[in-house]
Amino acid sequence: MPLIISSSVSIPDDELDFSAIRAQGAGGQNVNKVSSAIHLRFDIRASSLSEFYKERLLALSDSRITKDGIIVIKAQQFRTQEKNRDDALARLKELILAATVVHKKRRPTKPSKSARAKRVDSKTKRGATKALRGKVND
Repeated sequence: MPLIISSSVSIPDDELDFSAIRAQGAGGQNVNKVSSAIHLRFDIRASSLSEFYKERLLALSDSRITKDGIIVIKAQQFRTQEKNRDDALARLKELILAATVVHKKRRPTKPSKSARAKRVDSKTKRGATKALRGKVND
């Protein structure tokens, strides 16, 4: 079953590479003998995604994306492979969707005349208050 990103974009299963590994951390004997963690590898350049998605993903400065353009996601939060596999797929989908968000361009603005005047007035008042704190001459 393919990973559905949006109504028009999906990733076929043969482009996703799953490998089961042993999870890290505490867990007693179970963690030492059961490979419940999942490594998900997804090659961006060799995928069937459109050029827009590929360019946006490769432009990301994410530690999960290697120099070769392969996304590596390690899922080990859950005790079963199935849940970790679903978690890895959800995180991949989240990463792809985050890469496609186009942020609005910032338009620089200037403070109004009255805002500038208020700022200068408050600075003058503050300076006057501080000047009164000086040493008293007898």
